[in-house]
Amino acid sequence: MGAEVVAGDLNDLESMKNAFSGAYGAFCVSFFWDHFSPDKEKASAKVMAEAAQIAGCEHVIWSTFEDTRDSIPLTDDRMPTLMGNYKVAHFDAKAEANEYFTELGLPVTFLLTSFYWENFIYFGMQPQRGEDGKLAITFPIADKKMPSMSSEDIGKSTLGIFKRGSEFIGKTVGVAGEHLTGAQMAASFSKVLGEDVGYNAVPADMYRSFGFPGAEDMGNMFQFKTEFEDLFCGNRNLDVVRSLNPDLMTFDQWLAANKDSIPIK
Repeated sequence: MGAEVVAGDLNDLESMKNAFSGAYGAFCVSFFWDHFSPDKEKASAKVMAEAAQIAGCEHVIWSTFEDTRDSIPLTDDRMPTLMGNYKVAHFDAKAEANEYFTELGLPVTFLLTSFYWENFIYFGMQPQRGEDGKLAITFPIADKKMPSMSSEDIGKSTLGIFKRGSEFIGKTVGVAGEHLTGAQMAASFSKVLGEDVGYNAVPADMYRSFGFPGAEDMGNMFQFKTEFEDLFCGNRNLDVVRSLNPDLMTFDQWLAANKDSIPIK
């Protein structure tokens, strides 16, 4: 398709300088779940910011999140503080890294993403069968709406930002495909799978106790999204996203295309 693929190591500045060399823009993304370390995530962001400056990128998009501590200070015991410094480590560390891009004076757009529907394929969040044999999805979001989307649409929306030139430089843009409740997601699963799928609205404390790697961080994240639904949804205006990406998928459309990839037993 005419793309030139270049290898880059987020831990190696020389490698990233080479990766960004000659590029008009850079979409910078770090991956907390590779190491579960806020310090490593921030170090990767710093490398990308410095490489983008050296390469002279005309537009940099940094995939970040809200700093949850602006809403729930570390002294607030509504949810546990993690690693001594964070409420939602994979959100807060990205927010802290914003300064690497601004301090270098980069032409940056801050991109607030959303829950990936691919988590139902790769992250163990697919409908599970209970002892009664019935399928259900489990989230600690009560009856609140949660922004979510296809990861493909994150890419298309990012491309839409690049195509608009300097319009979004210095601004924050939130992206999502839909704002859905747990019950709405379960209903969509029921339609596409041809059997009833329930929704377990467990408490955040229970979710934090599930014991999988990152369970506490994920439990805190869902609690933040629940308690600050208006803020989180409001930061992700679907009309703006559709203007950037007219092909934006609904959850039903994504499920229809991906149902065979969801590991349901």
